[in-house]
Amino acid sequence: MNIANIITSIRILLIPIFMFFLLNYNISYSKVIAAVIFIIAAITDSLDGYIARSKKIVTNFGKFLDPLADKLLITAALVGLVELQKISSWIAMIIIGREFIVTGLRMVAAAEGIVISANIWGKLKTISQIIAIVLLLVDNYPFRFLDFPFDKIALWVAVILTIYSGVDYIRVNWRVIDFTKK
Repeated sequence: MNIANIITSIRILLIPIFMFFLLNYNISYSKVIAAVIFIIAAITDSLDGYIARSKKIVTNFGKFLDPLADKLLITAALVGLVELQKISSWIAMIIIGREFIVTGLRMVAAAEGIVISANIWGKLKTISQIIAIVLLLVDNYPFRFLDFPFDKIALWVAVILTIYSGVDYIRVNWRVIDFTKK
């Protein structure tokens, strides 16, 4: 277990703590605490990858755990936001569904010895989702004082980028799905 994998593991361990504060109405500033935990967890996504690549300590365990941690964090936030009635369930399903599709495509590719790396659209999708989630967690602070719905705009940008990046992954990697092969 190297430092990058430890950081990824910490991200996973932060998820139930994030959910505790997100869904707990009896603690003052619980949503702000949840937002801070979410931001810390989201930052660890870039940090663990940077450390693994720069120190040349990329492992198969890390390749498995890192995307899993990302998907668990985003899914937990979306499920919590649906429960809090801050987003519609169909929005959460589009985002989560895209992750299942891309992960399935990557699994099929891996079985054929093909690696499907993240591209710019996938990275922009992730950044937009994180921004939208944070704004929703903090009730659009500070933009709510300007009566500017930046949280809703950010959410729509995230949905559009999620759909586009998913379609792009399928388009670019269509050759991986061979319907004639048994």
